[in-house]
Amino acid sequence: MGRPDRADEGFAGAVERGTVLVDVPVEGAEALRALLGDAHDVVVCHGPGIGFLCPVLGETGCRRFERAHGIVFALDLDRPQHRAILLRYRTLAGPNLPIRVRCRPDQARRHAGILGEVEVWEEEPCPADLDRFTRDVRAGPGPTPRRAHAG
Repeated sequence: MGRPDRADEGFAGAVERGTVLVDVPVEGAEALRALLGDAHDVVVCHGPGIGFLCPVLGETGCRRFERAHGIVFALDLDRPQHRAILLRYRTLAGPNLPIRVRCRPDQARRHAGILGEVEVWEEEPCPADLDRFTRDVRAGPGPTPRRAHAG
């Protein structure tokens, strides 16, 4: 199921404090959490381990994704499963969920086709980038009943 438009979901307005899902390797988690500050609740996911399937790609769905008001995706786009996760987020969330992708410039060029309409941060986000993201998260539409499962 995709992410419904505001009118379809009975959107009640902007949120003061949302939940941001940060998909980031272990070594980058604290830096991104610190950059986001306390404007939103931050839920960190380090991605699936080698040999494991991310729940958003499987049958069970992902509760973290389902309750996110915004996503910062900083997993390795050179790994096929990580690209599949980003594509799944985009498919399920639709255009209304703010997604930012942090990647190297060479990855942004190589994987431009899957980045679509998301904003790409090729360097650490500056305060203006973070302010824009915070505004987008607060503008809504907020989490929706979207199931992150195949089929």
